[in-house]
Amino acid sequence: MIQVCRTVPTAAERIFAVLANGWSYASWVVGAAHIRAVDDGWPAVGTRVHHRVGPWPLHIEDRTVVRKMEPDRLLELDTYAGPLGVARVRLTLEPISNTTTRIRLGWMAVAGMARFLPKAALSPVLRLRNAETLHRVEDLAMHRQLPAR
Repeated sequence: MIQVCRTVPTAAERIFAVLANGWSYASWVVGAAHIRAVDDGWPAVGTRVHHRVGPWPLHIEDRTVVRKMEPDRLLELDTYAGPLGVARVRLTLEPISNTTTRIRLGWMAVAGMARFLPKAALSPVLRLRNAETLHRVEDLAMHRQLPAR
């Protein structure tokens, strides 16, 4: 897995609240352009966010599926992007204190064309992309009003 991490000055619960809102997916996932639908129960295992990936008019209509979930700790997703393939994304939240959390984001191609690209070629681009993704998660967790649970 290609992995990045970020330490965020807030509780894991606030970060997970961002991840648990399927409608916010396009706000934090770099490349997601539009959310078409979110399955009831997101982020329960097997639920999906239906989204567009890429710029108009070249976008791809696809989905992201929850593989594993532990509230306030783990969200593992299979993200589909048409012929580009499927990536497995694992977001792990590690509380450092009551007010600080380390987020780890791991990414691995599991199907499609991306699987055949050399990791050395993918790694620099994905590290930058995924670091920006974590920066967006932090912004949402720190500055957005979150709904009551």
